[in-house]
Amino acid sequence: MAIDLHQQWFRDLAQLRYTTTPKRLRALLDGQTVLDTRDALLVYEPRRVVPWYAVPPGDLQLDLTERDPAPVPELRSPVLPPHHNDWHTVPGRSLHLEDHGEVAFRPDEPDLGGRVILHWEPFEWLEEDEPVMAHPHDPFTRIDVLRSRRHVRVEVGGVTVAESSRPMMLIETLLPVRWYLPSEDVRMDLLTPSEKHTVCAYKGIASYLSADGAPDVAWFYPDPLHDAHPVKDMLCFWRAATVYVDGEAVDTSMPGE
Repeated sequence: MAIDLHQQWFRDLAQLRYTTTPKRLRALLDGQTVLDTRDALLVYEPRRVVPWYAVPPGDLQLDLTERDPAPVPELRSPVLPPHHNDWHTVPGRSLHLEDHGEVAFRPDEPDLGGRVILHWEPFEWLEEDEPVMAHPHDPFTRIDVLRSRRHVRVEVGGVTVAESSRPMMLIETLLPVRWYLPSEDVRMDLLTPSEKHTVCAYKGIASYLSADGAPDVAWFYPDPLHDAHPVKDMLCFWRAATVYVDGEAVDTSMPGE
């Protein structure tokens, strides 16, 4: 029987998943190295779409205390929201650091060899000698950026705010295709800068723009990471915007929305 890999990913979402990594990992806290390991795993707790580092406790220079984990509320979405790293869907122990609360979790799962899963914050992270932002790099996730001649038109509140036949098509594993448009093909007079910023582990720090009645309707990367450099300063629209590609509306929602 053939396997649809996209559907298999969603079927496995409810399971505890892990994979090895060949990378040397370091974590810094207040400028001091508190982790240096070559024996980490990438662990995806059930219902999480991105992995976290699980490391041998002997490579971790922190004085941690054990507590019961926080209860997880009943959620309708199959995906756990990214801001609640203290929600855990497998048995284990919550590990706390003075003045920081929970910073790690030790699952009871024997296949993890006693490793503890570290929160992303409050640490600074290095894979080998490269800083990493937002979350660990997933070895099964990548982005692909392609020049295209498709016709892309964007409406916000019934008004055409962008139209281009020279978009960039950005494909990111398991996410909707994103269409990035040159600013010259966008009605920039209809957009105003927003205070919102988000961080992507693969693309960098995004800045946002709002339209009348549509806050944070578009984003762009003024200083992208190398994989996303082809879309530097180009605009991508979502949520309150309707994006038409060759005359057909396309999905711009995030998984779980």
